[in-house]
Amino acid sequence: MSHRIIFHIDLNSFYASVEAADDPSLKGKPLAIAGNAKKRKGIVVTASYEAKKMGVKPPVPLWEAKKACPDLLVREPRFPRYREMSAKFFEVLRSKTGLVEPVSIDEGYLDMTKYLYGKHPVAVAQSIQQEVLDTLGLPCSIGIGPNKFLAKTASDWKKPLGIKVLRKRDVQRLLWPLPCEEMHGIGARTAEKLKQLSIETIGDIAAYGEDKLKSTFGSSGGRMFEKAWGIDSRPVDPESAEEFKSIGHSRTLPEDAVSLQDMAPVIHLLSNLVAQRLHKKYVYASGLQLTIRYSTWETIQRSIRLPYPLSDHQTIESCAKELLETSWNGDRVRLLGLTGIDLIEKGSAVKQLDLFSYQKDKEEWDRDEHVRQLQERFGPTAVRRGYYK
Repeated sequence: MSHRIIFHIDLNSFYASVEAADDPSLKGKPLAIAGNAKKRKGIVVTASYEAKKMGVKPPVPLWEAKKACPDLLVREPRFPRYREMSAKFFEVLRSKTGLVEPVSIDEGYLDMTKYLYGKHPVAVAQSIQQEVLDTLGLPCSIGIGPNKFLAKTASDWKKPLGIKVLRKRDVQRLLWPLPCEEMHGIGARTAEKLKQLSIETIGDIAAYGEDKLKSTFGSSGGRMFEKAWGIDSRPVDPESAEEFKSIGHSRTLPEDAVSLQDMAPVIHLLSNLVAQRLHKKYVYASGLQLTIRYSTWETIQRSIRLPYPLSDHQTIESCAKELLETSWNGDRVRLLGLTGIDLIEKGSAVKQLDLFSYQKDKEEWDRDEHVRQLQERFGPTAVRRGYYK
């Protein structure tokens, strides 16, 4: 798979850009998209670049965002509209190549190797960028590289409305001096472990050695080593996107449930199962969808946007319970289903830790990590999180 030409295209501040495209009076102004915008406890999920320059860094509480930017304009999310615009965005991409792999609602990979038709990659990228802007009113950044990792890294460097080429021969000069957490796929905890091994930069990862990284981090250590050398053999696979659009489970109850207390253990189980599969697939969920089937066989589905892309079972369970409380009509329930939706690759999203709760977040992550390691070693039923009424 040598000499590939891969584009990574990322819509800039997608939700905010859609709102500005629909309402031109918002263009150029500090804008935040926040759930429960009418309540002070709302969470900012996306902010325009004008808002980010004022210190609004999603995900943050709305009150904190307004403190940083008193002139902040706020809109509640319109997910159906965002999905509609996302579909149009990918229609544009699929008109350029037969190999398009959506990564999330607002970004995807294109294999342009056989679709340049003699044109320079940058010229083609410029034409795609301009078409998306002209037809949809949405700005995007495009990274160009010989593989998915380098293309993704390049697009992250030039926002908004940037185009960046990152070649394999540039890796030692441009990537190696960077802190290891700048590598796509390395989160805060992995970076912390690396620093304990005196690995501070991407160059240190490359020098540390593949075998030693594998002994500490398992197969992910091998992937880490390859990325540090600019190696990534993953193909752009349109079908893989279909596999990971959502991750869900459902359970038919042994007896019809007549109270929230009856359904709580099932929600607990489903949350654990969804979280396990999210971890296994190395993705986060940006939203949850709850399925309720009543004893009459009437079935409803309700969805909620998560406060930030995540995969931990505790937050998933908390949000699922909240969704159940607001969706259940009081009738007898025979089946419950829970699905993580709008999936995002790990490394493409972060959670902003709260000054007063970051230690709790870390402890929770540690517990989940121990459970996952035991399950991987002894089987999925060897140990599970307990449920307490």
